[in-house]
Amino acid sequence: QDSEKKSGSAETGEKVMKLAVATAEDRSLTKGLVKFGELVEEKTNGSIKVEVYPNNQLGGDREVFESMQMGSIEASSMSTGVIAQFLDSYNAFDLPFLFPDREIAYKVLDGEFGKKMLAELDSQNIVGVNYFENGYRHLTNDVREIKSPEDLNGLKIRTLESEIHIDIWKTLGANPTPMAYSELFSGLQQGVVEGQENPIGNVVSNKFFEVQDYITMTGHVYNASPLLFGKDFWMSLSEEEQTAIQEAADEARDYQRELNYQEDMDGIKMLEEEGITITELDDEQKEAFFNASKPVYEKYSSVIGEDIVNELLDEIKKYK
Repeated sequence: QDSEKKSGSAETGEKVMKLAVATAEDRSLTKGLVKFGELVEEKTNGSIKVEVYPNNQLGGDREVFESMQMGSIEASSMSTGVIAQFLDSYNAFDLPFLFPDREIAYKVLDGEFGKKMLAELDSQNIVGVNYFENGYRHLTNDVREIKSPEDLNGLKIRTLESEIHIDIWKTLGANPTPMAYSELFSGLQQGVVEGQENPIGNVVSNKFFEVQDYITMTGHVYNASPLLFGKDFWMSLSEEEQTAIQEAADEARDYQRELNYQEDMDGIKMLEEEGITITELDDEQKEAFFNASKPVYEKYSSVIGEDIVNELLDEIKKYK
């Protein structure tokens, strides 16, 4: 019996999960991951300890993804746009004006299609368990109110350093300028760019409203943020621990989505108080943007895989 005890104590040597994320402490994604960590420790009776590193402390998203592949960082949550640099099929999530509302996004992501896309990560030595969110991206600018694709003509908009995002804005007639996020505020201030697009939480926390007059609730891209683990770390866990992590992840995901929604609502209220003109698009206006962006679908279908794009669009139609 003594020998059993010994091997038992070696087993209880707690496992440490370093969890890296790009967002700041006060953003809903970071808070959701902290909650996830608490739930994991509770559900595993402390056999796994979770350390959350926000604010790019362990490197940028791309670096973190590579570190998970190699096993030097255990976990992270990041936008699908970053993952698309490693897996072409993930460009599907960044197709423009895709998810009409968050409820449909959740049904698609939490259902069969979402699970199938998580399974694709296996080829990258990564395990994905579910989808947190950064929320919808919306357009701000300091030139004019934007209600239709025509209003975008020639507007200088800062975009992500991502090919599909640049193509979206080109196709809609704007003049997209890729720029590092850290340079964006001064870029807007100095007029290098006239507009930008980001989730509400970012617009508020980076005070873009100080240098922008208009926001259009375009919701042109919904930023899902899968919760990822290095495969080597995942395989080192017992079945009980894996189950505990999945349960904790699902609880924390629901908590984080709720938080993100609240962050959006509070943010919109604050932007109103700051005197920003807020433009909501009706269904007809949204349809006009979607139709204007169709060439992006044609261009990227072959990159992503026609079958994946069709399945995704069918799923969305089903819930519409």
